[in-house]
Order: sequence, then structure tokens, then C-alpha cells
Amino acid sequence: MNIRLEQPKDYHEVENLTRESFWNVYRPGCTEHYVLNQYRTNPDFIPELDLVMEDSDKIIGHVMFSKAELKLDDGRRVPSWTFGPISIHPHYKRKGYGLKLLQYALEKAREMGIGFLCMEGNIEFYKHAGFDLASKLNIHYHAEPKDAEVPYFLAQELIPDWLKENGITEATYCPPKGYFVADENPEAFEAYEITFPKKEKSLLPGQLPQFCQSCGMPLTKNEDCGTNADGSTNFAYCQYCYKDGKFLQECTMDEMIEHCAQFVDEVNKQMPKPMTKEEYKQMMRGFFPMLKRWRK
Repeated sequence: MNIRLEQPKDYHEVENLTRESFWNVYRPGCTEHYVLNQYRTNPDFIPELDLVMEDSDKIIGHVMFSKAELKLDDGRRVPSWTFGPISIHPHYKRKGYGLKLLQYALEKAREMGIGFLCMEGNIEFYKHAGFDLASKLNIHYHAEPKDAEVPYFLAQELIPDWLKENGITEATYCPPKGYFVADENPEAFEAYEITFPKKEKSLLPGQLPQFCQSCGMPLTKNEDCGTNADGSTNFAYCQYCYKDGKFLQECTMDEMIEHCAQFVDEVNKQMPKPMTKEEYKQMMRGFFPMLKRWRK
């Protein structure tokens, strides 16, 4: 087993490996291979930590690291770091290779002076590499309430007391903008995606929660989703918002919030504490600007 720096001749092979590794794991399909494709020229990319793992000269794993930021309550922004995607070929998963690659990369990062990492992932795997819930360190996730214990938002001090020595007692993690490149450039992503063999997308148990990017309705099975102009499933929007490649309602975000507020009783059936209609509308005003249809 060998771990080395990625080289330009590896790019397509590594992107295909990343696609195979992430397909239908966290969401229908995946975008991680496109993030990697675009990230190598991003100023946040750390080439010294762009690593591949080989078995008999065959690439079976890859990991990349990136600069990020922590935003403090006083408005200051402190440099931080993250990593991912980390990919292991499906035939080599659950055999310890991912942990070996990550532990090697973390040691290299520590040697470079990288003191603190935040990331999104499954704690049942990443706890073996020293990660724990970021909320235990008073580090909040940018897309969740500050008092939320986000089970997939993890952190680790690679250098002991790094937060204390940098005067950080509480902060909010700001992920690199480059991680959202597929959402920001959907046409470019689709043009890139068709250069790979066709694979079937699907909503599956165990994926991250998926929501309609127009009304916020949870999407739990393929039948919940809308359809594209060619009749294929659109996994971004629900069947009540999107059909045959078109929105079924032409409205503003505020009008959509008013429309959704009428279903507060149904929403409350899933909530630990019931909300009033006004409380539900207030919650949507905070959530809806992050949805694809309303994002500015």
C-alpha cells in the first residue's frame, strides 16, 4: 500500500473513483467529483494534502484538504481548515483503508501547522480518527441554530489547545465557497456529469435529509419528487412544486411561506414542541433563503 501526492495524470481516474465512492450515499447521485474537478485551481485548495492511496499501482483512495474560516461573534474571521471529499473505491470499503489514508493525511496536516479541522460526516467512522461533535467545542454549524447539536458536524484540534491559544471560545464554521460549485453552476455540472457513464439516482434510507428546494417539504422517496421536462425524476423539488420541468406556482418567497403556513398542524405532528402559525412562518423566513429556488 502506497500513499503519495496526486498528479495531473491521475485527475480523471480520481474523479471517477470519487463519483463511484459517493454515488447515492448522502443524496441521490453525487457532486463530490465535480467539486474536486473545480477545486484544484481554487486558492483554498492545499496541494500538499492532495493525496492518493494505491494498491499495486491502482488508485483506491483519495483525500483533499481546504482552507476554511471560523466567524466569531465580534465579526472577526479566523483561518481554519477542512477536508473532503475523502474517497475509497467501493471494493475496498469497510476494510480499514479509509482510516489509514485519513490518519496519514492528518499527521501531514499537523506537521504543516494545521491546528483545527471542521467537517461534515458520520461520527461512527470519524471518531476513530479523533473527531467529535463540534458543538462540544462551542463551534456552530453555519446552517443550523447555535444551540443545535448537529450530529454530522464534527471537529478536532490537531494541535492541542489551538482554539484557546487563538482566543476562540465560541465561533461559527464557514465552509469553503468552492464546495457549493455544483449548486451555483448547475448547467456546467450537468455538462461535466454526462462525460461519465450513466448511473441511476435514487433516494435511499440513510442519506442526509433531503428537502424540496422550493417549499422545504421533506423528500423521503422517489415518488415525493418532481419531474423534469423529459419525464425523469427531479430530486431538487417536490411533486407539488415542480412538474415537467416547470414550477407549478409562480410566486415570491414570502408568498410561498404564506402558502406553507397553512400546513402548520401537519408539521407539528413531527415536532417535539408544537409551533403557532406565526412561529412556523418565522422559522421558514430563516430557512427558505438557503433553499435553491430562493437563494441569492
